[in-house]
Amino acid sequence: MARKMADARFLQDQRDRRNEPHIAPINALVHSLRDRDGRGWVPEVAPMHAGVDAKVLSILRDPGPATRSGVGSGFLCTENDDQTAENQTNLFAEYGIDPRDVLPWNAYPWYINAAPGSAQLDEGAAVLCALIDMLPDLRVVLLQGKEAEAAWKRVLRLRPSLPADRNLTVAASIHPSRQALWTADPDARQARLDKQQHAYELVADTLKTPV
Repeated sequence: MARKMADARFLQDQRDRRNEPHIAPINALVHSLRDRDGRGWVPEVAPMHAGVDAKVLSILRDPGPATRSGVGSGFLCTENDDQTAENQTNLFAEYGIDPRDVLPWNAYPWYINAAPGSAQLDEGAAVLCALIDMLPDLRVVLLQGKEAEAAWKRVLRLRPSLPADRNLTVAASIHPSRQALWTADPDARQARLDKQQHAYELVADTLKTPV
């Protein structure tokens, strides 16, 4: 069942658990980023996700309105009360990917609710490098959308040997929002769906493969 953050009891449970050992270091990073250089607010990550135990790092574009405190949950979470989060819940379930293995993040982690520019993606890539260093069990980086792919290219400029050093699988997909499939060309739409399917199958297969 998706959109659990709409349930006040579920939301309060996530708030109560926000300092559990697996997620506390991630949320400490979040707090260190908030208002850095005047960039503004960054949502915490919900403790239902993997935190420092993550096997999958899922990167989208930027935090949406449902992540805002007082407006939404205040968390990055696949159970947020919005369509993109619901799509994520359904995709992870379809491919047998446990949300407890996943750490959600964004190419630009600060709240802007807009496509980040080149300089913003540079800043986001630097944060991604620091974040990945906190994830000793990471196996897969799931890039969802063109901004996520652009941020990853910047990560590779900063750390060219990172995928080989960490034995990381990188899977590129479309963004999970409905807008990613908006096209009048049925062949283009199918190509996007095929890209998504391939990426999620790669994530699922990697997790099934013994280390």
